[in-house]
Amino acid sequence: MEISLNNVSRKFNKEWIFRNISHTFIRQDSVAIVGPNGSGKTTLLQLIAGSLLPTKGDVTYKIHQKSIPSDQIYRQIALVAPALGLPEDFTLMEFLDFHFQFKNLKAGYTTRELPELFQLQNARDKYIKNFSTGMKQRVKLGVALYADAPLLLLDEPATNLDKKGFDWYTQEIEKVLGEKMVFVCSNRAEEYTFCNTILDIMDYK
Repeated sequence: MEISLNNVSRKFNKEWIFRNISHTFIRQDSVAIVGPNGSGKTTLLQLIAGSLLPTKGDVTYKIHQKSIPSDQIYRQIALVAPALGLPEDFTLMEFLDFHFQFKNLKAGYTTRELPELFQLQNARDKYIKNFSTGMKQRVKLGVALYADAPLLLLDEPATNLDKKGFDWYTQEIEKVLGEKMVFVCSNRAEEYTFCNTILDIMDYK
């Protein structure tokens, strides 16, 4: 996969959030988008995801040198974000079986294996509404990490994780480096220590 940001700029009302970001990312890249709260990290991630259009410039996508329209890139994405909810009236297994009807699971895995891989094997028949916030975050991360999608977008991925959950996150992310292109939005360095590229929003104000 290849993603190119070509003089990408975005403003809300009359205020520029960032201006003239130009960079090309390839499959092996792991990118940390950093900056203070409210600086535009999530906005840039939404532009990369194709869910928001730039005010100026454009974002282009290629897979195996073939161009992918921006309105089709969602098929290639696994996303984790604080605003992304879970269906609370499903059990964990019901949710996993439902979710992977619409998103392909990585080859070699079945949904029956996932609770153990998420370290949630004792909660497979528990309703998600009864999960702690950390357990819910682990579910969101898990379905993204084990989806057959070449682009992984993580917005504040360690939100609500305790030490055990954070250790699980760091171990699991290491497994996909080089296999997926990874973007992490964060202002906490421990969430993106594995990233080989740092994009500081404040450089584009």
